[in-house]
Amino acid sequence: MKVVRAENEFFIEIGGEKAVLGYKIIGNEMDIYHAFTPESLRGRGLAEKLATAAFEFAKENNLKVVPTCPYVRDYFLPKHKEFGGVVKK
Repeated sequence: MKVVRAENEFFIEIGGEKAVLGYKIIGNEMDIYHAFTPESLRGRGLAEKLATAAFEFAKENNLKVVPTCPYVRDYFLPKHKEFGGVVKK
């Protein structure tokens, strides 16, 4: 499964369906505001792969993440403390 970064989204496409993580960059901040996985693709860890790719991108580009997406804020970040230094406080 390949994570693709496009303008304002990271996505994984499988069988014509896309799991998507939406973001916008303003200045040196990356607001991750949306994650969606189609029901047929759920249970494969796609949202986690997308969020990991987004945080790695933010880290590589010296961006601070603003996690407004409930999945990222409430589920992903508590499990991935290694990205805590990238989150805007």
